[in-house]
Amino acid sequence: MRGARAHMTTYVYDFSEGNKDLKDLLGGKGANLAEMTNLGLPVPPGFTITTDACRYYLANNEEPTTLAAEIDEHLTHIEAALGRKLGDADNPLLLSVRSGAKFSMPGMMETVLNIGLNDVTVQRIAASSGDPRFAWDSYRRLVQMFGRTVLGIDADLFEHQLDAAKSAKGTKSDLDLDASDLEKLVDVFKGIVQDEAGIAFPQDARQQLGMAVTAVFNSWNTDRARLYRRQEKIADDLGTAVNVMAMVFGNLGDDSGTGVAFTRDPASGRTGEYGDYLQKAQGEDVVAGIRNTLSLDEMKEIDPASHAELIRIMGVLEHHYTDLCDIEFTVEHGKLWMLQTRIGKRTAAAAFRIASQLVDEGLITLDEAVTRVTGAQLAMLMFPQFDTKATRQLIAKGMAASPGAAVGKAVFDSATAEEWAARGEQVILVRRETNPDDLGGMVASQGILTSRGGKTSHAAVVARGMGRTCVVGCEALDVDGKARRVTTSDGVSFAEGDVVSIDGTTGEVFLGEVPVVPSAVAQVLQGNTDVPVTSDDEKQLLAAVKRLMDHADSRARMTVRANADTPEDAARARAFGAQGIGLCRTEHMFLGSRRQIVEKVILNQTPESRQQGLDELLPLQREDFIGILDAMNDLPVVIRLLDPPLHEFLPDHTSLAVRVAVAEAKGQRDEEAATLLKHVERMHEQNPMLGTRGVRLGIIIPELFMLQVRAIAEASAQLTKAGKSPKPEIMVPLVATVEELRTIKTRALEIIATVAQESGIALDIPIGTMIELPRAAMTAALIAEEAEFFSFGTNDLTQTTWGFSRDDVEAAFFPQYLEGGIFKISPFESIDQAGVGGLVSIAAKGGRETRSDISLGVCGEHGGDPDSIHFFETVGLDYVSCSPFRVPVARLEAARAIVLATTGMSDSR
Repeated sequence: MRGARAHMTTYVYDFSEGNKDLKDLLGGKGANLAEMTNLGLPVPPGFTITTDACRYYLANNEEPTTLAAEIDEHLTHIEAALGRKLGDADNPLLLSVRSGAKFSMPGMMETVLNIGLNDVTVQRIAASSGDPRFAWDSYRRLVQMFGRTVLGIDADLFEHQLDAAKSAKGTKSDLDLDASDLEKLVDVFKGIVQDEAGIAFPQDARQQLGMAVTAVFNSWNTDRARLYRRQEKIADDLGTAVNVMAMVFGNLGDDSGTGVAFTRDPASGRTGEYGDYLQKAQGEDVVAGIRNTLSLDEMKEIDPASHAELIRIMGVLEHHYTDLCDIEFTVEHGKLWMLQTRIGKRTAAAAFRIASQLVDEGLITLDEAVTRVTGAQLAMLMFPQFDTKATRQLIAKGMAASPGAAVGKAVFDSATAEEWAARGEQVILVRRETNPDDLGGMVASQGILTSRGGKTSHAAVVARGMGRTCVVGCEALDVDGKARRVTTSDGVSFAEGDVVSIDGTTGEVFLGEVPVVPSAVAQVLQGNTDVPVTSDDEKQLLAAVKRLMDHADSRARMTVRANADTPEDAARARAFGAQGIGLCRTEHMFLGSRRQIVEKVILNQTPESRQQGLDELLPLQREDFIGILDAMNDLPVVIRLLDPPLHEFLPDHTSLAVRVAVAEAKGQRDEEAATLLKHVERMHEQNPMLGTRGVRLGIIIPELFMLQVRAIAEASAQLTKAGKSPKPEIMVPLVATVEELRTIKTRALEIIATVAQESGIALDIPIGTMIELPRAAMTAALIAEEAEFFSFGTNDLTQTTWGFSRDDVEAAFFPQYLEGGIFKISPFESIDQAGVGGLVSIAAKGGRETRSDISLGVCGEHGGDPDSIHFFETVGLDYVSCSPFRVPVARLEAARAIVLATTGMSDSR
């Protein structure tokens, strides 16, 4: 970059001045255009307006004062390079204006092509090209795109007139419209602009450019762009760059065209040539899916020279970026031009296969391969698949755009999809083709089905990015959105509300609900070596998953435990690779008939009657713990003592009051109910979740906690005698002060010593606490005097830090907080790093200052969230604990966290 620019804010850079590492400033598209320019690839001349300029505009509602002059300066460079001038009547320059944020947001922001055409220059272009149809087609596209994107005019108004023109011509293809038809259509379109926007279509080319740039800035904050960013967890304050480039034309004739290519199949990960090509078209025609495309093999037959050059460049880019590349290109009169490249979005299956392939090809290391896949992708692969042995009614087959098995009721527009999904319905969005305004419906749907488009269409690209099942280009389907009905070429039909099933791996569409079977990937992750394989693709996928997961386990610093309360859950967690139990909730063991026993223990006033209840519970608890400790033999099992509020073990107040009132109405007295009601009212709490629960319950009714301690100790002794190696750890919940923990620990150690003496078995059972209150976090150094381990209960720590009652707030105002941008994501879904995370950091540091060997873990739901796992790695926790099904996800993310932290590699998420 020019040295003088270090002393001033620069808002515009030529493509020759940037590189691929400047995505923050130039956006992904601009940075990669600069990189391709540096590589000597055929890129039309152009420049990038930075994200700084966009952020300035959004913050001040006006563009930087120097921006217009900088644009003019760089515009002269393009004009000089090409010998043409924007707006010149004799030799006009035409431009494209495209958005380009740091992170790819396909179709979410605006593009305007053919800037510079007007009533004068269109005539010159028609004469100089010798193709009036091309000139008027380009002008038609400009007025249509400008009206929709810059002036905000309803796109359907233009589409209806285009359809009317085709209908008058007796055709369904816009290619059959001649120059005269298109010239008339331009006049119609300009009339729409005048009527709807109240202004004439701008004839000044520089004005067109300025308005297009502003429109791209504004498109950063459209509803669909905001929704996409929330969905993909992209920050709202990044802004977009704007790329201005000299137009090259794919709609000049049969030796021209436009396309999108992938260096590998983004759906399956297969090596080879994949992409779509359209003759006599401009870029938006491909991604819009309004015309079915040709394959690259078919392009080879039409234009072998351009095809050969494209394949060469695809190889250059993949080796340079060492990853799957997504490429947009145009052929103008047999000359190939590169318009964009980026790291391509891919399905979860493709991500694992491609990462493993690139290792085999020597392009990346296994460490890099682990960073190329994510826990979210692994979770997708663990979802069930359609049962191929079930009775199924196949009605059509399209292109497999994004894998998965999706079942739902057919809906034909985005609004209906959102409405039905909000009331709990599972839906499949069925469209001829999708457009960016369909994003809300795509997010709400289980899957997307289109009758048009290819693997690079809007539906396919967005679905892959979101992990939605998608089938596109299903030409056998006649989708009638107005009648809300689909009819196949065989005469089978279904209407809105009918259930359909789509297979995004095979492209098959079935009428009715198809049953599902467990995922082969999930079976492999559980150590099943006898998984039936249905294809070579699946075989390679399973091998890739195993390879990368084996490497992940070898690289992770943090271990992964599971939250499990039963021997069955414990066994499942162990099969998924859990290295212990981080949270065994004992309250689940006191349901059903046992609840009545606990009720008696709490309510009985005499030591004898209370002991009778404890004697009934002891053998039951002992067997509970034997089962779990045996299932996790030789691995640690953190057992949390009783945590629920006192009222959960008491009779229902309303029921008792009704019994007493009914008896009194009859002139009788229900002595039992009256006595129980008296006790319940005495123990009633206004806010039980912050009342007598956890350690507080263990202090006022010590017999319950000590019963559990004895049961744990006896279970451990019994298993040890049987030759097993149980490793229980006792966790005291809701501790706020070290004195609470010391009280319980002193009693617990006495019980453990007694059991050791009675059994003749040496027992070493660590005792620690759950850090789930802000005070506990702030005084962790003191609590560590007694605690041998901390386990962060981030669910309750989030509630108590924010002052939230989760059961209430998630329905009451979280939707508004998320919609309004107050939350980027729910703090219960991903840890609030600044607030709750800050407390975790303070507690971890304090605990280690007092006890250097203290074990630190997390057992809240955040233990299975990828972003939270990466945060816990920075804090230095020893383990995370999550549900059994999330264990493989956490294993992968624990490895990704340490690799990214120690190597400086970029996060593929």
